[in-house]
Amino acid sequence: MTEPCDLTAIDARALIGRKQLAPSELLESCIARIEAVDHAVNAMVARDFDRARGLARQQDDVVAKGGPLPALFGLPIGVKDLEDTEGLRTTFGSPLFRDNVPAKDELIVAAVRRHGGIVVGKTNTPEFGAGANTRNAVYGVTGNPFDPQKSAAGSSGGSAVALATGMVPLCTGSDTGGSLRNPAAFCGIVGFRPTPGLVPSDKRGLGWSGLPVLGPMARTVADTALMLGAIASDDASDPLATTVHGATVRRPGDFTPVPAVDLSRLRVALTPDFGFAPTEAQMRAAFAEKTGLFRHVFARAEDTTPDCSGTDETFEVLRALAFLSAHKEKVEKTPDQVGPNVRANVAEGLGYSAADVARAMTVQTAIYRRWQGFFRDFDVILTPAITVSPRSWRELYPAEIDGKPTRTYFHWLAMAYAVTVVGHPAISLPVGLDKNGMPFGLQIVGPRGGDALVLSVAAALEAMLAGDPRTARPVPDLARLRAAPNLSDSPGFLGFD
Repeated sequence: MTEPCDLTAIDARALIGRKQLAPSELLESCIARIEAVDHAVNAMVARDFDRARGLARQQDDVVAKGGPLPALFGLPIGVKDLEDTEGLRTTFGSPLFRDNVPAKDELIVAAVRRHGGIVVGKTNTPEFGAGANTRNAVYGVTGNPFDPQKSAAGSSGGSAVALATGMVPLCTGSDTGGSLRNPAAFCGIVGFRPTPGLVPSDKRGLGWSGLPVLGPMARTVADTALMLGAIASDDASDPLATTVHGATVRRPGDFTPVPAVDLSRLRVALTPDFGFAPTEAQMRAAFAEKTGLFRHVFARAEDTTPDCSGTDETFEVLRALAFLSAHKEKVEKTPDQVGPNVRANVAEGLGYSAADVARAMTVQTAIYRRWQGFFRDFDVILTPAITVSPRSWRELYPAEIDGKPTRTYFHWLAMAYAVTVVGHPAISLPVGLDKNGMPFGLQIVGPRGGDALVLSVAAALEAMLAGDPRTARPVPDLARLRAAPNLSDSPGFLGFD
């Protein structure tokens, strides 16, 4: 029998609306799952159970009285520990903020609560989101739900693991170099990077930079769209949030239900590396094998890529600029309290000149325009979501791939940041397991502003592939996790590196 915590968000919300599932019943099921398996994976690091229970009881009363309910009503939510939560510890994975308890919610969290979501706790992240290996010196490492001694990726690693193990049906996430998509791929769930500004941020330091975005994570595409509809808006605090004066541009109904799409009418490009990413051989093989099972359903499927020349250099400069803006003072004043990834980015940023930044922004624009030309001939691009299969979390980052050294500690994220640089929407969809028995993520990249199209294509593929064990969403062995030792007993569990 399915436990309430294993229901999709869509199904759970429907049952709540029909008075067949109480919010408190769903919450208790999620709390029981957290208490049963989190010792093995360390995903839900700050918990707000008492307050969540009080709200769930209030919501039980609201349901009993009848009437319309908001979209996320009664759904337990995990919030990434980079996002301010009123009254709940928010550390950013940094010892400098070990005891930080915000006085107010940031915009995305306020939206979740406004739409009826119940914040259960905070999900683990690397320090300030730096690096795609979820480990820090406050809460320690988060283990992959399919093998806790392997990386869950990041920086939304805690959210991905919480979803994969059924701790909550929905989570928040954020993405610069793939922080929504990378952990989704490693953990077998869905992570969606929306168009910059679609989910407004009131905390982005460089307000006009489209590199960092906020977005939804879930176990299914429909659940992801439900979450997106609740957190998308035109809030004026974000200069990238599109506005037409006097009109509401973004509405929940734009994404839920996900519009149907006819896959047989689509022109699809497939690439294992965007022409430059250091994708390991086994991931290339897995991508070819998985897509070989279904590429025939499209009107046209061609092995090709947009011209991404200059993407590595451009992303390196613009990423360093953001870290310099946010963390220079911390590195200078408290270097012993800041981890190696943050220090490396700040040092790199200090080495660039204004001419370097101008050149990077110019190249970024040129890459973007080449992509627009490419999308005149294609509707979506399919790629692996990440360049490697999950490795040990003790490896801070892959220093080499197939024997070749990587450029930077984030070079292995190139499949994701190729999309980041041009600002297109993209989703990571779970498509079975790789040869190591670990989840394989398929990245679906849409055209400029094509968020709804990406969700539609992902939903259609999800439905088509669900019946084949080679391509269906994988599920971790919960019995094995329940019986697993405490991850905190592992050598190297706590620390930056």
